[in-house]
Formats: sequence, structure tokens, C-alpha cells
Amino acid sequence: MNKYVMVIDTETANGLEMPLPYDFGGLVLNTQTGEVVRTFSFVCAEVFLDKKLMTSAYYSEKVPQYWKQIKTGERQLKKLLNIRKAVHELLDEFGIKRVFAYNMGFDRRSSNNDCRTYTDFVKWFFPYGIELLDIWHACCESLLNTKKYCKWAEKNGFVSEKGNIQTSAEVAYKYLTNDLTFKEEHKGLEDCQIEAALLMNCVKRKVKMEHYQIYTACWRKVQKNRAA
Repeated sequence: MNKYVMVIDTETANGLEMPLPYDFGGLVLNTQTGEVVRTFSFVCAEVFLDKKLMTSAYYSEKVPQYWKQIKTGERQLKKLLNIRKAVHELLDEFGIKRVFAYNMGFDRRSSNNDCRTYTDFVKWFFPYGIELLDIWHACCESLLNTKKYCKWAEKNGFVSEKGNIQTSAEVAYKYLTNDLTFKEEHKGLEDCQIEAALLMNCVKRKVKMEHYQIYTACWRKVQKNRAA
């Protein structure tokens, strides 16, 4: 794996059929040392300033927190194309060829949705040649793909309404850190921090690159380890 990679996370409005990100968070990670060498937290003006649209955000109650952090400079309110430009510049600066997310299929689709909704000429958020990879798939192939994990999940109630063992980033991080009190922030940059820790766990386990490919049914791999 290349020394530097990017980890991203988006928070969206407009439902799951056509999600539109208002929060683009990310970081640059040194996979040899685990050090986070750069972070960014961009709030997309086109989405965030649309009050009606933001009422559809799953975490709409966090909007006042975003305004406060924008005013303090913790987050930057930018137009979509300026966010895209800043991310591309970071990719170039560190020679990054691989971008990771937990459930990258969703983040890839939502990022492209913003481009196609708010511009007339840009269809893709990331430049051609960048490999988009999924930490979720890698975790389901390694960290979570054991009888020990399934037993732990069942014991602690991490089972979906349909009876499946949960494999979300929050639950995976609880398991990795043995911290049942952990709660995901559901903000881009903050969630990237735990996703980077999960990625580094996969790197240490020497998960093969084929198991970082986007595969939205990866959770099924974990279910076979459940006790009969």
C-alpha cells in the first residue's frame, strides 16, 4: 500500500435515494506509521444553506453545532467546486492514489450526486485514476469475520431488527477498542478518525487489496460465523 492515503466521510441530506452531502470530512494518513498528517472539514454551501433541504438531514439537530464551528474556524463553509479543488490539491500534494471510506459505495455516490446536482459540467467528485476503496469490506473480511466477534455482538445486543450481526463503523470500533460506551459523532472529520483506526487495523492484519474493493454485501461474510 502507498505510504499516504486519504480517508473520507460524508454526512448527507435529501434521504437515501439521492443523498446530497453537506459535510465533507477527511484526513491524510501515513499507513506506515498510522500518523494523521493532515485533516479537513468542509461544509458544502449549496446544501447547508438550503434550510428546507437541511430539514431532511438525518442529523439535522446538529446544524447549530456546525454554525458554531464554522464561526470558530473548525469547519470551512465552501462552495462545492472549491471543496473539490481543495481535495484534489491534497491528493496531488501527497501523491495519493487511494482514497478510503467505511461504506465507500455510499460516499462515492453521494459525492458524485452533489457534482451532478450543483454543476452543469462536473460528474465525478474524485479525479480519474484515483482508486476508491472500502474499509467496511476489509473489516468484514478480517476484524469482524470471526466467531469471537459474532459471539461478542450477540452478547452485547449488536444485532439488527432482521436478526443480522451488525457491522457498522461504530460497532466495529467498539469491538476494536473494547469500549461499549463509544458513540459515533456522525460528523465527517470526527468519523474519519475512527475509520482511520479501523483501516490501520486492517493494514496490520495484511488484508489483501482485493478485499478493500467496494462490495455492499460484505456484511454477509460475517453472518456465517454465528453459532448454530
